[in-house]
Amino acid sequence: MTDGLILHDYWRSGAGYRVRIALNLKGLVYSRFTHDLRTGAQSAPSYVAKAPQGLVPALEAQGQILTQSLAMIEWLEETYPEPPLLPRGAHARAIVRSMAQIVACDIHPLNNLRIVTALKTDLGAGPKEQSRWISRWITDGFQALERLALDHGGAYLFGDQPSMADCCLVPQIYSARRFEVDLTAFPKLLQIEQTASLHPAFRAAEPALQADCD
Repeated sequence: MTDGLILHDYWRSGAGYRVRIALNLKGLVYSRFTHDLRTGAQSAPSYVAKAPQGLVPALEAQGQILTQSLAMIEWLEETYPEPPLLPRGAHARAIVRSMAQIVACDIHPLNNLRIVTALKTDLGAGPKEQSRWISRWITDGFQALERLALDHGGAYLFGDQPSMADCCLVPQIYSARRFEVDLTAFPKLLQIEQTASLHPAFRAAEPALQADCD
């Protein structure tokens, strides 16, 4: 029995990982329809008809197709308000959104599969150049997030309850480790990741636990 939600996903997608965490934090039951990005399955006409960019994730909900991970999480927050993923108060909510957007707008898009493929095929970047590119943008964003976490964080990025910002942070740390980015300069972010790793909603969303994982 599901809540009528279908998540179009790929086990290693950072954006999909965000939405899985949010769904789990809300206690929602959903099914997954997976698309292997390595084979270009997301470009199949049947999927592009649903999600015109041909990207994952996409969420089928109440007869509609939602795209863009932060838009999905905002929709979940409005449709299933408990437990909240945004704090009370306009100022606090803006801070959490800005934390989330550092990852979703300024780090992740520069390091996703499309960009890394373009670096390799269009610009001739080798593995070392690709690694430097990826590390640069993750490090820049994490430097800002570390400072914000020290100002506003507790057990999580904002206070002591998981929020939209943590839905974005944890997958980005997973990606940073995958690309062997040095994270020693970010002890607060690593502390938050450790706290999240003990939460059932975060654990269940881990890439290694998804049915389509290698």
